[in-house]
Amino acid sequence: MRDFSALSERELLALAISNEEEDGRIYADFADALAENYPDSHAVFRHMADEENDHRRMLIDLYVSRFGSHIPLIRRADVRGFVARKPIWQMRPLRLDKVRDYANQMERETARFYRQAALASKDAAVRKLLGDLAAAEVDHVVEARNATQTFLTPDKREAEDATERRLFVLQFVQPGLVGLMDGSVSTLAPVFAAAIATQNSWNGFLVGMAASVGAGISMGFAEALSDDGKLSGRGTPLLRGIITGMMTVLGGIGHTLPFLIGNFHVALAAAGAVVAVELSAITWIRWRYMDSPPLRAAAQIVLGGALVLAAGIAIGGG
Repeated sequence: MRDFSALSERELLALAISNEEEDGRIYADFADALAENYPDSHAVFRHMADEENDHRRMLIDLYVSRFGSHIPLIRRADVRGFVARKPIWQMRPLRLDKVRDYANQMERETARFYRQAALASKDAAVRKLLGDLAAAEVDHVVEARNATQTFLTPDKREAEDATERRLFVLQFVQPGLVGLMDGSVSTLAPVFAAAIATQNSWNGFLVGMAASVGAGISMGFAEALSDDGKLSGRGTPLLRGIITGMMTVLGGIGHTLPFLIGNFHVALAAAGAVVAVELSAITWIRWRYMDSPPLRAAAQIVLGGALVLAAGIAIGGG
């Protein structure tokens, strides 16, 4: 791996060509990923990919005129300190705001790197080349802004933001909420029944851990196998299953951990307080993301939790 400052003018041009080609492919990947749900943003990134290809062709023409037809393959990974790009496949699922920020950061980071390298160089020709590349990257930012204004009007941006929120709720909030509700409510009965029946905190903890982990595995598999997400837009089954399973375990463990307290009555009171917090959190999530009226959401959650808790207490004290 070589230092950026050690590259010759020929190598810098080759690197710039590779850079523009890679950025163009990233924008094309963004455009492809957004085409189904965000057609207007798809048009923006398609335009940006075309711009990168135009710049690549200009650099190739300049390179051929000065150094001949053979262009050595020099990539970002071959140059120490150069800006690296995270592969798109490692960024999925893609969020619209994340994609926009990533694209803007791409151009600004590359422009900043070229400017810093130009200041560090003592060769006039290299400094001029690096300055030109920095200016080109700044132009890309302006062009991207103009393309956004052309293709993505305020109304269209608002519609795409609403679509993004809907997909976020479907793919993350709903699976997590299902798991949290199941873990927080369904494990109440066995945990409190075991603790009250034996008057022993440790027994309550063991039953709670077993119930939480078992429910998490069961709910995770059930969510993953319920829907492939292709028609409903709910995302990949594996991700939904993991979210649901983890939130189920979290919901059950919350009111299980207080039973690590040696004093049974203190542990029971602490667990009851945690249950109140859990039910309040579920109510807030339903109100915040599911548009449920707060009073109705609270009544439904509290009623369900109270019935299950009462069943556990009755069975444990019977």
